[in-house]
This record gives sequence, C-alpha cells and structure tokens, in this order.
Amino acid sequence: MTDRIREFLRNRREDGPCVVVDLDVVRSNYRAFARALPDTRVFYAVKANPDAFILQTLEELGSCFDCASVQEIEMVLATGAGAERISYGNTIKKERDIARAYKLGVRLFAVDSREEVEKVARVAPGAKVFCRILCDGAGAEWPLSRKFGCEPEMAVDVLEHAHRLGLTAYGVSFHVGSQQKNVEAWDGALASAAAIFRECAERGIALSMVNLGGGFPTRYLHDVPAASAYGEAIFCALRKHFGNRIPETIMEPGRGMVGNAGLIEAEVVLISRKSEGEALRWVYLDIGKFGGLAETMDESIRYPLRTPRDGDNTAPCVLAGPTCDSADVLYEKTPVELPLSLAIGDKILIEACGAYTTTYSAVAFNGFPPLKSYVI
Repeated sequence: MTDRIREFLRNRREDGPCVVVDLDVVRSNYRAFARALPDTRVFYAVKANPDAFILQTLEELGSCFDCASVQEIEMVLATGAGAERISYGNTIKKERDIARAYKLGVRLFAVDSREEVEKVARVAPGAKVFCRILCDGAGAEWPLSRKFGCEPEMAVDVLEHAHRLGLTAYGVSFHVGSQQKNVEAWDGALASAAAIFRECAERGIALSMVNLGGGFPTRYLHDVPAASAYGEAIFCALRKHFGNRIPETIMEPGRGMVGNAGLIEAEVVLISRKSEGEALRWVYLDIGKFGGLAETMDESIRYPLRTPRDGDNTAPCVLAGPTCDSADVLYEKTPVELPLSLAIGDKILIEACGAYTTTYSAVAFNGFPPLKSYVI
C-alpha cells in the first residue's frame, strides 16, 4: 500500500467496498515496460482497468492501446490518442463493430480464422491483420483456454487468405497465459511465430510484426520477476528464432501495468461457524466474486490480505462474499490464515486489485451496487 492510498483511506468516510488506484505506480510500471524492451511498442490492455484517468495518464506517457470492443476504442479516442495507437485485439467481433472501428480510424485487427478474416475484408478494406496462435499457457496462474487462437499450422493459411482478399497480412500474435511467472514462456511461441514468418515468405507474403501479448504478472502472495527479466528473456528468444532480422514487436501488459497499483478496502460482515464443535471459521466480507473478485474462481488468484489485527495469533478461515449465491466463496479449498481476534466491522485490505476487479463487478446482483473506484 502506498502512502497516497493510505492517506486517501484514512480520510474516506463512505460506506461499502472500494478499490483505490495510485497513478504514480501506473506511471512507474509503464516506464519499466518501456525500458525492458525499448524497441517494442506498449499496447496497454484496456480491459484490465479502463478507468478514464488511467487511460489519460498512459496516453500522456505515449502508450498505445489494445482494445476488446468498440466501447473501449471510444474510451481511448476520448483521451486524444490517435486511432493509429489502437489495436482491435479481440478475435471475436461483430461485423458492424469492425466497420465502426474502421470508420473511427482503426486499421489493426486481430483474427484467428478465415471467417473472421472475411468479415474484416468486407468492411475494413486494406486493414492490417495479425493472426493469433494457440499457446499452452504452461506456468501461468490464470492459463487461457482454446477459446482464442488457432494452431500455428493453420495460421499461414489464415494469413494467406487475408492477403488474397486485399488485406495486409501483418503478423502473428499469441498469449502465454495471464500471471505468467516463467520468463522463458515466450521462447516456444516465438519459435512458432518465426516458422510462420518463414512459410509465409515462401508463399510470397512478407510479415512485419509479432505481438508478444500480455501475461506479465503482478505480485500477489509471492515475488515475481521484474519487467527487465522478461525483456532480457524475450529479446534473447527473438534473436534465437529471428536472427538479425527481428520483426517489429508490440506487447500488451494489463495486469502487470495496473495490478499492483490498487487495493480494495472491504469490511467484515459476519464471522461464524457451521457447527458448535467446528473450529473452522467462515469470514464473510462485503465484497465477493460478484463484487469484483471473480479471479478467485477455482482459487486461481490468491490476493494478499491485511487486517488491523495483523500480528495476533491466526487460524485458517473460509473467506466468502455477501451475496445469496453458493458460488460466492473466495477461498475454501485452501483456507486463509486470519487473526483469531478479527471482529465484525473490521476493515480488510485486499492488495494487488488494480486489474480485473472494477470491470468484473456486477451492476446490481442481489441489489448490491457496483464496486466504487477511485484513482488518485
């Protein structure tokens, strides 16, 4: 927790959970990514946290933006950033949304199938497309499924199809899995990308760009490698697979850009047991999966917790949210250690919540308002 956040919470008098993000941390993270791979353009993954103040700050720093929808594109344009700084990185787009993005000036689109290429070709003539390939996500705490991307062997045909339809077959993208702690995870994906570059060249198609995706982690319970370590490993892999003909590269940090910049202040609503003789306590907060902590699904992301009674003796607890839904349990398979002295009404700080919390918050599930957000 930064001093600025501490001071903000000390003076806050409103009721209900909130997330607070410190822009100084965001600025520091952006500069770390820019230094780690100085020849790589940074495209912030807007979906991680689309707050207008965050977008404006990154625009002023010179960031580009990876957008998943027309709405996110319009948010970025509202900062004054030009459309040339935007990638429409979702591989699943309505044709009318592609047309709208193209009308707004966007010229860079992600695809992973011939069918998506055809949509782009019909309404965004001459646009640049990059083909996303599958990765296994080994080493990631939040691995991605097969929902996005195609097999590398198929990517060449997808890009050739784009070329024949008058689009610019621009490059290849991949994602090594969110919260990826293995700095070597990009090596295999870059080997596949280089093979696609070679086969496309044999078909007379000169690709230009590799999108390194996201996956850059933030610190939760354990330390993670610094941005510089990722930069060194990725650059070595680029040299290994592309030799002296390193392509243009972009990267899409989201969690790594804003995750450690924010925290959530929550309140203990209830502490109880399920039977008279049971020692295990259930601690219920005024925020749960439907209030912004969806990434606790399967207990994949384990957030650090701080209480005003830290230092007292602890015991394992099940941590749950406030809604009338049995799925709204954060940690049960692996209980969390909380002070025995913890009491109803105590505040709990949930750290590293700057990413993927506000946009996961339900609008009015069980009547609860969406998570309040403050950017300072």
